[in-house]
Amino acid sequence: MTPVAVICTVLGYIAVLFAVAWLSGRRADNAGFFTGNRRTPWYMAAFAMIGAAMSGVTFISVPGSVAADSFSYMQMVAGFTVGQLVVAYVLIPTFYRLRVVSLYEYLDDRFGVASHRTGAWFFFISKMLGAALRVYVVCAVLQLLVFAHYGIPFWANALVTMAFVWLYTHQGGVKSLIWTDTLKTLCLVGSLVLSILFIMQALNLSVTETAREVAASPMSRIFFFDDPSSERYFWKMFAAGIVLLVAMTGLDQDMMQRNLSCATPRDSQKNIVLTAVSQIFVIFLFLVLGVLLYLYAARTGMALPEKSDQVFSLVAVEGGLPLVVGILFVVGLISSTYSAAGSALTALTTSFTVDILEGPKRMDDVRLTRLRKGVHVGMALGMAAVILAFEYWADDSVINLVYKVASYTYGPILGMFAFGMVTRRRVRDRWIPLVAVLAPVLSALLQTWAREAWDYQIGFELLIYNAAFTMIGMWILSQKNEK
Repeated sequence: MTPVAVICTVLGYIAVLFAVAWLSGRRADNAGFFTGNRRTPWYMAAFAMIGAAMSGVTFISVPGSVAADSFSYMQMVAGFTVGQLVVAYVLIPTFYRLRVVSLYEYLDDRFGVASHRTGAWFFFISKMLGAALRVYVVCAVLQLLVFAHYGIPFWANALVTMAFVWLYTHQGGVKSLIWTDTLKTLCLVGSLVLSILFIMQALNLSVTETAREVAASPMSRIFFFDDPSSERYFWKMFAAGIVLLVAMTGLDQDMMQRNLSCATPRDSQKNIVLTAVSQIFVIFLFLVLGVLLYLYAARTGMALPEKSDQVFSLVAVEGGLPLVVGILFVVGLISSTYSAAGSALTALTTSFTVDILEGPKRMDDVRLTRLRKGVHVGMALGMAAVILAFEYWADDSVINLVYKVASYTYGPILGMFAFGMVTRRRVRDRWIPLVAVLAPVLSALLQTWAREAWDYQIGFELLIYNAAFTMIGMWILSQKNEK
């Protein structure tokens, strides 16, 4: 697949994306931007969420990860499913009862202004880093496939990507995202299924033979119960999956803005349950694709890249497969990236405007619109800057890097919400920022100490310790609620 073919595919998808975004968001007001006017049918939100839960990182990193981690990711997916039920039946009723625009308004209602702003700032850091990581991995692939051939530097690649993301989200916000996520789901799942079928055909495998080959591969091992000190140990990954889903979906403005766009809590719950079931099958297919990619590379004698994140792109674009496989790869990659970056940009704009600048409390609708558009530009420029920073030091599998970042930054948010919901105690609100900063520091120290003293690897479950330190700190600063 030539660079010109890649460019044509990308521009074709962007044209369709802009048309969908314009048609769906051309009449959006501030309520439409922030909450989609709470008029989204639940089945549309559910279909959109299948794609929204997947990013370019999922598309690239999950298939490539099977060589090192086998199918152990499914252990976390089992935890994700339990976590979705917690979100649906614990968090959703609370958020609808309070009629929040931003999730972190709950912290203001429960504890005070300092807690509210602390939650918003930690979300800001979490989402900015996480979204930039997701866009970075796609920019890196496009640099390899297109920009490097024309001598275009990486910084120009990042700026162009974020400019397109800003353009298609600056008007419609959440109202546009539901429709663009629907387009993303169609493209991503279609690309995944068709890529598997074309690789099966290239390997001369029937469906039965494919199942047999995948099952016989050592890369298809799912459960790891033998070594509790390993990062892949089942109970560690299962527990981490539950809390990561609650933190990264249930307490994430980006993901929840779609669920909260439904008309009723009941509709939102149906959407979440259906999304949970669909996620199991889609992620399993990504892992199957990973095994097939490595089988194809082995049988054709292809040299594997140094980074596992590049296996899918190498086989799809330069592996001698039909041109359509390369096109499918690019469409799936671009669709997942632009949707994920667009939703993150919308969520960052919403949280910064509502939680940190308190725009709706201080301004009329005209001034609020002006503020929201200015913040939107600032968020796009900030994300581009973080993408450039990752270009110089990101050396881990990006799917692992995303969860490592989340373990530190979402911990205080999870701890604050958990403390608020499982206790009735009040806290000395002005000290909450200190607790939120100390919790990740103590978690990092615990991780280092466990590794050096016991040779025990604390993996993704670090989020649990982080949230626990936050809750302990809040308990120390608390008093009984006299109401």
